[in-house]
Amino acid sequence: MSTLPPCPQCASAYTYEDGANLVCPECGHEWSATAAAADGAEEARVIKDAVGNVLQDGDTVTVIKDLKIKGSSLVVKVGTKVKNIRLADGDHDIDCKIDGIGAMGLKSEFVKKV
Repeated sequence: MSTLPPCPQCASAYTYEDGANLVCPECGHEWSATAAAADGAEEARVIKDAVGNVLQDGDTVTVIKDLKIKGSSLVVKVGTKVKNIRLADGDHDIDCKIDGIGAMGLKSEFVKKV
């Protein structure tokens, strides 16, 4: 569940969506939801691993679950160490190179920081 931003006029936390707009029930102020999303996108995105450690570019992580590679018969086994990761935007938020497999994207929920 996503949290909606507070009202920019009265700072009320009880905002709700009405179509493409956000509405404050306390002061009646309406504003565009896309403008509010753009304001939230400016904040730094924090990517965490499966146990809650904050990940950064260049970290070393290990895989915590066997991962089947789509379109291939290869599998990334539990405990595979992945060095020098790069954080990326999107569903697969880690870009990396795995020995024996090559470049690929991983989801942060399936790795643990070493």
